[in-house]
Amino acid sequence: MAASPQRSSCSAAALSPSSPVQPTAFPPLRRGTPSTLQVNLGYRCNQSCSHCHVNAGPSRTEQMDGATIALVPEVLRARRFATLDITGGAPELHPGFRELVRRARRLGVRVIDRCNLTILCEPGQEDLARFLAGQTVTVVASLPCYSAANVDRQRGDGVFERSIAALRQLNALGYGQEGSGLELDLVYNPQGPSLPPPQAALEADYKRELADHFGIRFNRLFTIANMPIQRFAAVLRQSGQLESYMELLQVSHNPANLEQVMCRSTLSVDWQGHLYDCDFNQMLGLPATGLSPQHHLRDLLHHDPTDEAIAVADHCFGCTAGAGSSCGGSLS
Repeated sequence: MAASPQRSSCSAAALSPSSPVQPTAFPPLRRGTPSTLQVNLGYRCNQSCSHCHVNAGPSRTEQMDGATIALVPEVLRARRFATLDITGGAPELHPGFRELVRRARRLGVRVIDRCNLTILCEPGQEDLARFLAGQTVTVVASLPCYSAANVDRQRGDGVFERSIAALRQLNALGYGQEGSGLELDLVYNPQGPSLPPPQAALEADYKRELADHFGIRFNRLFTIANMPIQRFAAVLRQSGQLESYMELLQVSHNPANLEQVMCRSTLSVDWQGHLYDCDFNQMLGLPATGLSPQHHLRDLLHHDPTDEAIAVADHCFGCTAGAGSSCGGSLS
């Protein structure tokens, strides 16, 4: 059973980018040896989803410069990261995306593309699926429901239809097929301020519904809690549900999930090259505790961040509530 932690103040300021860290009852954490480098190439995206914690969209112009991208493979080699997790925005829109993938794969590093699926249907991206397959990139794709109405409500009109078309492209290349070596994982986010349902049961539902109605196959489903920051926090604040959602996350805290939270094995890099303990801290402007606010990706060439303290705040309960939540889905 989940333990109920001591209550802490859940002020709106604690959920705003670059605000001072508020007192929190979240337990202290220390990093293990990082095995994943998660790199945000920028905030430009072809969608504007209501649950997006990055606040990405078509009008965003921030993107990583060429010098910083060139550092990524050097850091992968120096710190012996096993996985490069590429995110955005829609990371595929960055002109350096493909060369970064190629260089990482030449190092033998596993590459994950956090893909919104509809990018595969955008003009100029007609060969993207074939490129990903040719580089044996793991595709982790957003599909918050197997219902068209629910997906379009959260992500925009027509998104479900285009997502199905993209999944068929990937399946045709071998993604999601047993023995192909091409991994295709889907991501579920709740529609509103609630915890995700049990991952295994929902995965079975997804596999049945997508196979029966669309002939779609995939490997795994990741259930991920919506984090109360950025665009989703603003939606909750407008509807008067922010405080109740924060309380739900806190009373659902399961201390057994602390050993597996993603910040213990992942380092996050923003589009400017600054380092954070996780993607969520990055969006809030909370630098890693053991690092200065201007600590940069280049410093990892000579600095080992193993066993450093991790910056925590109230939003961290989103990762430990219930069955837990991470970029790789449920923790328990």
